[in-house]
Amino acid sequence: MTTLKIGVIGCGSIARKRHLPEYALLPNVEIVAVCDPHEERVNEMAALYGAKAYTDYRELLRHEGLDAVSVCTPNALHAPISIAALEAGKHVLCEKPMAVSIEEGEAMIAAGTKAGKLLMIGHNQRLMLPHKKAKEILASGELGRVLTFRSAFGHGGPETWSIEGAEGWFFNKELAFIGAMGDLGVHKADLLRYLLGEEIVQVGGFVGTLHKKNTDVDDNAVCVLKTASGVIGTLAASWTYKAKEDNSTTLYCENGILRLIEDTTYNVIVDYNNGERLLHQMGKVATNEKQTESGIVREFVGHITAGTKPAISGEEGLKSLKVILAALKSAETGQIVQVQ
Repeated sequence: MTTLKIGVIGCGSIARKRHLPEYALLPNVEIVAVCDPHEERVNEMAALYGAKAYTDYRELLRHEGLDAVSVCTPNALHAPISIAALEAGKHVLCEKPMAVSIEEGEAMIAAGTKAGKLLMIGHNQRLMLPHKKAKEILASGELGRVLTFRSAFGHGGPETWSIEGAEGWFFNKELAFIGAMGDLGVHKADLLRYLLGEEIVQVGGFVGTLHKKNTDVDDNAVCVLKTASGVIGTLAASWTYKAKEDNSTTLYCENGILRLIEDTTYNVIVDYNNGERLLHQMGKVATNEKQTESGIVREFVGHITAGTKPAISGEEGLKSLKVILAALKSAETGQIVQVQ
């Protein structure tokens, strides 16, 4: 088997804690190039992984024999860098949210199609073991239809996670475009679409900056979502859950309740209407403090090797992006918004 040569663009926390160590774990994968405009940061990662350091992503894309890249940059740079990489003939794994507009997302998909290269988006919630188990349970039909749901993703904020802390790009609207709703809410929009197996068609959103200082991006969002078949529920995203991270989802079904990542020991719980309870322990769930393999990098490499299209494709990333863009529009207009 030939060795897959990988470049990672952006050497902040998501690259250091997820992409780089996960590529390094895989056989027949070699990290050959890393890029970051911050010289000390990129040189540190280059030394650690035996890669060549670049401060300009355009130079990295000319690295001889490069097969694929991860784009781990501020949100506003996702689309231009991904498009450049696809046009240069590289497969792309792009962090979420994939872009800052529908037009950018469509341009990324078109670039991948034209180049005949894979575009995958880092929506790793689909790959978490509790969520895969939940998908199985829902697909079995034993709980009947989902009637309503609530899902939340919140922690103390990116200053506790980002390599740049409170001064980082997450709080700069020009680079981030969107705050908690783009950082965390888009994950849950994607997860709900995956679990429910249908599209979200209407969104009512309250999106605001309630606590963080010196920023013009949101730190809290609460949205009401409606699917094509009429399922309704709520999605909350927050950077102010300081005491304890929340990554839970509850689905209220005809025949019972499905509780995900609510209990620290049993991260899938089924409460049946007849009073019976099933407890499942489905591996460890990654938090900001305790990282576990996300699965996204392994999945990306597997699709390149097999020549198959990722389930978490650019098209899927765009559908999830459209939900958070609709939430922003709803917050601005005070109206329920149809997802485009």
